[in-house]
This record gives sequence, structure tokens and C-alpha cells, in this order.
Amino acid sequence: MSETSPDHFEMRRLESLSNTIFGVAMTLLAYDMPKAGQLKGLPDWTDLYQLYAARLSGLVLSFIIAGIFWFSHQRRLARQAYGSRNVVFLNLLFLLSIILLPVTNGLDGSYGLSNAVAVLFGLHLTVIATLNAGLWWLVNRDDRRHPEFISSVFPVLALLLGTLVALFAPQYAKYFWFLAVGGLFVRRFFRTSPTVVR
Repeated sequence: MSETSPDHFEMRRLESLSNTIFGVAMTLLAYDMPKAGQLKGLPDWTDLYQLYAARLSGLVLSFIIAGIFWFSHQRRLARQAYGSRNVVFLNLLFLLSIILLPVTNGLDGSYGLSNAVAVLFGLHLTVIATLNAGLWWLVNRDDRRHPEFISSVFPVLALLLGTLVALFAPQYAKYFWFLAVGGLFVRRFFRTSPTVVR
């Protein structure tokens, strides 16, 4: 197919849309944070901790994970000048999962000790990571040992493990979800040497 094929979509347009979606979603993560008006009288450290601790840790986790997926998404789009209709639809599904992040993050911040809410949040993060890995697989179909694809699978495993922990001990699930950041470092171990001739 040529670049003028109606089934080819210029991925730079998708990049502009994705930057907007990630920016709005990452900003809305703070929307559910308690406002100063919710504090009665002069708060002490205990009041502040009870009001903000769970929500702040969820916000930081979601912001870091969204940032990692934004970075991965930008790197992937830079490698694809054009995409087929199916690739574009899969990218849009990935962006939809990002749009929903403030919703599940807000639930987790308010009811994070609930098994159902923690599992829902973990499944949502896992879906985001799985869509990301699937998109990397499409880019590197001919080289499944490519560092980018391997590093995109690592967060799926870490987030899935955290979600399993959330079934039994939701208060510890966040520690496992933070392991998803390790995908950034996994790529370094699988980097291919430029001197290899195929």
C-alpha cells in the first residue's frame, strides 16, 4: 500500500490527539483531591495524613504510570509514520483507557482498602499496559525480542501481580504496581548491539 492509500493514517495527527488526552487525564488525577474547605478548624498532622495520604499515593502512582505510558506511546508513534485503520482504532482504544484513569484513580483514592475497588483499579492499569504491549508487538512483529517490546511486557506482569495481591490484601497492592516502573530499566538489559549483522 502506498502512503496515499485510504487505509493509511498519518500517525503525527494521532500524536497531537494523544498529547492532549494524556495532558488532560494526568491533570484530572488531582481533581478528586480534598479541597481546603473540607478541613474543619485548624488541622494537625494527623488530620492532614488521614485526609490526603491515600489519595496522594494513588495520584502519584497513577501520574507516574501515565507518564511512563505517555513516554512509551511517543516512542512508538515516532517509529510509525503511517498506520492502518486497525492500528489507529487500537491506539484510540489505548487512549480511551487513559481517559478513564482519573475515574478509577478517584475510586482507589477514596476506597482503596476495598478489595473490589483495588482489583478494578489494578485491572484497569493492566488493560492499559496490555494495550501498550500489543501496540509495541504490532510495531515489532518481525522482532519479538526487540527491547521495546520486552520492556512493554514487564509492566503487564507487575500490574497483574499487584492485582492478584489486591484480591487478598489491597493495602499492599500499590507496592507491586510501582514495580511497573521497572519496564524502563528492563529495556537496557535487552538492548541489541549495533555491531550485530543479520
